[in-house]
Amino acid sequence: MAKLSDRVIVALDVPIYDGAIALVDQLPEVSFWKVGLELFVSTGPAILKTLKDRNKRIFLDLKFHDIPNTMAGVARVAGRFGVDLFTVHASAGSDALRAVAEAAAAGAAETGMPAPNPIAVTALTSLTPRQLALELKISLELGDYALQMALLAQEAGLAGAVCSPLEAADLRRCVGPDFLLVCPGVRPAGTATGDQQRTLTPTQAFQAGADYLVMGRPVTAAPDPVAAWAAIAAELNRNE
Repeated sequence: MAKLSDRVIVALDVPIYDGAIALVDQLPEVSFWKVGLELFVSTGPAILKTLKDRNKRIFLDLKFHDIPNTMAGVARVAGRFGVDLFTVHASAGSDALRAVAEAAAAGAAETGMPAPNPIAVTALTSLTPRQLALELKISLELGDYALQMALLAQEAGLAGAVCSPLEAADLRRCVGPDFLLVCPGVRPAGTATGDQQRTLTPTQAFQAGADYLVMGRPVTAAPDPVAAWAAIAAELNRNE
């Protein structure tokens, strides 16, 4: 697999196209970028085309969650974009997840693109065990719930799951080595956690079994994003 720093996906969590491209230009060493809801709603597919033109890998993080027919439709479109990963909510259910797996490959074939890897969000990393129990009325422990959602996605034919780094080790033991685990909410030691409730450092997250990490504010909101990225990359590559 690629060196560890190439397995860090940096989040383009900015509201406008020009701001996103400025970050990409500022951090040419970053090979994998996340496009989330705010930026995609602002720019549409234009930002995806620009990233593809620059030979960047793309994580389209729109967290689709709807009835199976609608999920299939958006997965087919996502397949045409040529993205590498895109997210759906596992809680949409097995019928929707199976529809996504089939439609993403079909959409890619229509345009001659490689098939993207659809991955299922298990539980948002901002969610606390208390909220899961009291607000969502789910009786499972948070880790058990995340595992159930990952297994549901695996059985439906998805390529992987999104989980907090705290759940990565348990999920890895259950899903095996070939199911992708993507961990957001990763924070370098000494940085603010913000609204992320379940975090580890980058090195700890990889050691726990993550295939990819997603990092945004520790890089893009740093006083010096170039220095912040260099420090993260240096730490990870020392620990390979």
